[in-house]
Amino acid sequence: MYLARTFALIAGLLFSAHSLAEWHYEKQAIMGTEVHLQFWYEDKDQAKEITADVMEEFHRIDAALSPYKEDSELSRVNREAGQGPVPITEELASIVEKSLWYSDKTAGAFDITYATLGSLYDFRKGEQANEKITETLLPAVNYRHVQLNREPREGIRTTLAFSDPRTKIDLGGIAKGYAVDRAVAILQQHGVHNASVSAGGDARLLGDKRGKPWLIGIRHPRDKSKNAAVIPLENTAISTSGDYERFFIDDDEHRVHHIFNPATGKPAETDSRGDTADGDKLISVSVIGPHGFDTDPLSTSVFVLGKQKGMALIEELTGFEAVVIDANHQMFFTSGLQQ
Repeated sequence: MYLARTFALIAGLLFSAHSLAEWHYEKQAIMGTEVHLQFWYEDKDQAKEITADVMEEFHRIDAALSPYKEDSELSRVNREAGQGPVPITEELASIVEKSLWYSDKTAGAFDITYATLGSLYDFRKGEQANEKITETLLPAVNYRHVQLNREPREGIRTTLAFSDPRTKIDLGGIAKGYAVDRAVAILQQHGVHNASVSAGGDARLLGDKRGKPWLIGIRHPRDKSKNAAVIPLENTAISTSGDYERFFIDDDEHRVHHIFNPATGKPAETDSRGDTADGDKLISVSVIGPHGFDTDPLSTSVFVLGKQKGMALIEELTGFEAVVIDANHQMFFTSGLQQ
């Protein structure tokens, strides 16, 4: 009788714990986009604390790296680094260092100094830099102007300087990927095993969706009500860059979007519909890999490089895959996804 009661008590406790476990959801507007959080956890009250911790981290990163907040570290750097070395945090240094690594890897297709001209565009108002300003400032768009000094000696702070005083930087092509990675790290610290975190076009998946894969939709670049593809994924990151995220159509029927080609100082070219005979031009790029800190800059890089060079770049990197849609609305996959 005692054993039966004990077994019943244990079974009841296990059932109660399992019945309390559930999915927890949160959505907030941060970093100029919508941040979505979904995770499985047993304790409802503690889940609220976990949610608060994750969202607080997104707000912290936004406060530090936003080019639109005058008191952010990034804004301070853009104001002062053109006049000489500016002390910066190790966090900003690591992001800049990673950005410069991808600049070298992509021969400048990924370049955070695009902001020198990109900051003159207002996609809500349909404003862009004119030809004269573009021609004048284009020499200041070059990642080699970014001088990161990480002295190993004790007591020497890391500094950042721009060799051209007109140069500005923007981390929009890497910061959200970094942020979703930080969010996943916080979830793991709290013992979460199954979660999905996204910020705009960047997502990081922790584990699977309780026994089945996460189904991640790649939006159709010309019809926001449809998916161009749905991919089953788990325990990975995926970043998507497209000419449909922030754009306006100018007087010449050109699609002016937020993904800049550093070589021209202008948005990578597509027309208003994205139709062109040049099949190398892309209108959507999704890169899959272990961390958002890498998939985010890679999706931008592939978009700028075009189909041939961009896909070749992903093929040579271990652990990464890509799905791209060209300007003729044709979809292509790297070899690992084809198999």
